[in-house]
Amino acid sequence: MKQLNLLVLRKAALASCIALTMSACTTVNPYTNEQQTSKATIGAATGALAGAVIGLISGDNSRERRKRALRGAGVGALTGGAVGYYMDVQEAKLRQKLQGTGVSVTRQGNNIVLNMPSSITFGVDSASINGRFFDVLNSVNLVLKEHDQTLVEIMGHTDSTGSNAHNQALSERRAEAVSSYFRSRDVKPLRLATYGHGEDYPVASNNTDAGRRLNRRVEIVLVPIT
Repeated sequence: MKQLNLLVLRKAALASCIALTMSACTTVNPYTNEQQTSKATIGAATGALAGAVIGLISGDNSRERRKRALRGAGVGALTGGAVGYYMDVQEAKLRQKLQGTGVSVTRQGNNIVLNMPSSITFGVDSASINGRFFDVLNSVNLVLKEHDQTLVEIMGHTDSTGSNAHNQALSERRAEAVSSYFRSRDVKPLRLATYGHGEDYPVASNNTDAGRRLNRRVEIVLVPIT
């Protein structure tokens, strides 16, 4: 599983950096208004590609590998007191945009946790995004694009109804559905990581309907790139 996750991350690095390379190497000729390849910027873009790949295969864990890859691709790292301030501003904007949606915004150190309950995310035993959930994801996406110096860790959870294997697979599909939506809205793939936790981390009792509803959730953790 770890080797598979690393392979996925490597593919994401290549996809992100190829896009970076192509955009950096294309300019518009001011006389003909035609796009052309700029040789002057190829070296810089290729350096970013190499830096991202090197960063991805180093580091002690998935989070650190993604941080190093993004720094290698030219995403600036936050340092010192700037970290807390950056996350404070991001938290305030998320609270404003998500007010009244049912999504809770919690601060854990310099990380921000968004808890998205089943009432707005997915139907029972489904990984298809609810119509109401699109509005929430769009609001989150606006903040993610404005504050691109954060990792986005998406975690799917289920209740204990059904087998462990079924719940694990369902939680993974739900996390991937959210990640795919963000990618379709131009969030860099390297920023995104998905985890399925199945029924392993309940926040309430699975012995009641109310408790099971709370346990069927998606959590998004925003981690500063330092």
